[in-house]
Amino acid sequence: MSVYTFEVVRLDGEAYPLAEHRGQVLLVVNTASQCGFTPQYAGLEALHRAYAERGLTVLGFPCNQFGKQEPGNADEIRSFCSSRYDVTFAMHDKIEVNGPGAHPLYQHLKRAVPGVLGSTRIKWNFTKFLVDRDGAVVDRFSPLAKPARLRGAIERLL
Repeated sequence: MSVYTFEVVRLDGEAYPLAEHRGQVLLVVNTASQCGFTPQYAGLEALHRAYAERGLTVLGFPCNQFGKQEPGNADEIRSFCSSRYDVTFAMHDKIEVNGPGAHPLYQHLKRAVPGVLGSTRIKWNFTKFLVDRDGAVVDRFSPLAKPARLRGAIERLL
């Protein structure tokens, strides 16, 4: 199954199919504004600016499941990302990534590339999934992996 079969909702409330990104390399990340990993927004934006013209699309999905570190509404999230980190990559509606309410996209990502010891749970904010141009999930990176460390993997897919 391809990630292109899923629909997501932008921060502005507009739903769209991920098929709009067909042919692009995707970096899918669950984010939070009040997390120790929040400075990774800067690294994600750097990847977006460095590789967007070559076909990389970064997709941020705010999530409040880990320590309630994303309490804001869409306007607050947009304002925070813009003012603090000058985020220009695509940010989406707040979702759940674990449990019975997990967004179908995240259910798919976790099954496609399980974590350590085969775990399908997302451990924390800023877990990253890399998707190739055909919509196949090819890699998963822990929150500890700084975005700059993903450059080699991204370049191989571009």
